[in-house]
Amino acid sequence: MASVPSLASTVQQRLADGLSAALPDAASADPLLRRSDRADFQANGILALAKQLKGNPRELATKVVEAIPANDVLKEIEVSGPGFLNITVTDAAIIDTLAARAADARLGVPFNESAGTTVIDYAQPNVAKEMHVGHLRSAVIGAAMVEILEFTGETVVRRHHIGDWGTQFGMLIQYLIEHPHELDHSSEAEVSGEEAMSNLNRLYKASRALFDSDEEFKTRARARVVDLQAGDEETLALWQRFVDESKIYFYSVFDKLDMDIRDADVVGESGYNDMLVETCRILEESGVAVRSEGALCVFFDDVKGPDGNPTPLIVQKSDGGFGYAATDLSAIRDRVQNLKATSLLYVVDARQSLHFKMVFETARRAGWLNDEVKAVQLAFGTVLGKDGKPFKTREGETVRLVDLLDEAVDRATAVVREKAEKVGLTETEIVENGQYVGIGAVKYADLSTSAARDYKFDLDQMVSLNGDTSVYLQYAYARIKSIFGKAGDRTPVAHPELELAPAERALGLHLDQFAETVSEAATEYAPHKLTAYLYQLASLYTTFYDQCPVIKPEPAKEVAENRLFLCDLTARTLHQGMALLGIRTPERL
Repeated sequence: MASVPSLASTVQQRLADGLSAALPDAASADPLLRRSDRADFQANGILALAKQLKGNPRELATKVVEAIPANDVLKEIEVSGPGFLNITVTDAAIIDTLAARAADARLGVPFNESAGTTVIDYAQPNVAKEMHVGHLRSAVIGAAMVEILEFTGETVVRRHHIGDWGTQFGMLIQYLIEHPHELDHSSEAEVSGEEAMSNLNRLYKASRALFDSDEEFKTRARARVVDLQAGDEETLALWQRFVDESKIYFYSVFDKLDMDIRDADVVGESGYNDMLVETCRILEESGVAVRSEGALCVFFDDVKGPDGNPTPLIVQKSDGGFGYAATDLSAIRDRVQNLKATSLLYVVDARQSLHFKMVFETARRAGWLNDEVKAVQLAFGTVLGKDGKPFKTREGETVRLVDLLDEAVDRATAVVREKAEKVGLTETEIVENGQYVGIGAVKYADLSTSAARDYKFDLDQMVSLNGDTSVYLQYAYARIKSIFGKAGDRTPVAHPELELAPAERALGLHLDQFAETVSEAATEYAPHKLTAYLYQLASLYTTFYDQCPVIKPEPAKEVAENRLFLCDLTARTLHQGMALLGIRTPERL
């Protein structure tokens, strides 16, 4: 189906027609249309135009209004102030536009005509290490961007760049060789994530203690790193056991987060080993990187250390070892040359911004990034505790992600249980909804803050039924669903001939902005814009529900049908919008 033009774009077109009829010299001027609290829309473009044409803005504005032919969209255009246009659209235009959205399975959201291929690098846990609260944002923001971009027609390749290589594996593998049963499972049955992690934790602690206290073990462990990097078969097979055991654990955490992580998408640091030497050779031969004190470095005019000397990006250390930069640059080569990416999106902590700025600039100098292929870091801030400091346990430890998610689900289940009797939920529904509400609360709190900002992790606030929370939106959705259970033989039908109440108009105008919001969230990599839209939608619906009876007291048949139509489109928009954020909307709550 062709995309549905929004009311804003229709009004914009009518104004543009009026502009070119009244002022042929200004045919391409932008009316600068936006939503307004004084009318439905306000156009401010004539002020700039008057400056350009050296005319009186009010007179020009009046000329433009007079040049717009009578039509079924614009009800009233008023010239106000120094030359603003306040525009009110007809009730019929609102309902007609919404009916076109409702007839489309995509609610009128168009596919992006210039869609390409985006590789999203997100959710990057480390092998043999527990996931903590610091891993939450990359996973949640990245997964939402995957959904939003795919919905607008982008081809998305997911990449989980897990930490699965490096010196600590020498220590772990050597310990496993000397204690061969440490990763054995207690039974043949499927292993839980908890069991896998406790195996890895125990082994990590024991090998670390030995490494720190026994010089001979330390020497053997270091020799093992050399074997690993040289691709020794026995060493690689043992390394793979750590990766596999860690994946059991990772997948159990992502499962709790209600996220779909596929094996093929997990390409860790080790996935680029074969490219490192060539990456360095290309950079050195092309002069992008130079040798400095034995190391292969890339220098930048604007990156200097505290001493005022240039701080380089070190691609290869003086001892021949490779750092993160070599792996990240090889990953860019792979993503651009093999996966044919047109955009690379890195959902990575803001504290790594300088590293990625240097990596991207190096890739540009090497010609791997250019005007056709861009790389962007979607940098995110830190998760803070209620006290405004980085989130830690009482003992000052980092908070395990699993504990955090379990507690969110427990709190949410208590909230659901309180209301369950009224709705008649079964125990199974209470448990299932508790998960959807708890995990939804965690995701929503993260996504409703601009990614770049830090945010406070406050579970009491997150599972509150009031305020800007996912539970508030989930309840709004469930409330609409319950109306349809009571509607009897009345069905949603759009009636453009009816006069709309103020709350109906406000809801209708907001519903019409869904496509625009999704497109903005996709192009700006800003899921918080979609979150803000949905919260406002739920708030406008609450006002509509309070002021415009749908079932009781019983309105006239056409009015009831039109209101049911608004209810239905609101529910579908909430459901689709929440799905793009990775949040479920239970039918009964």
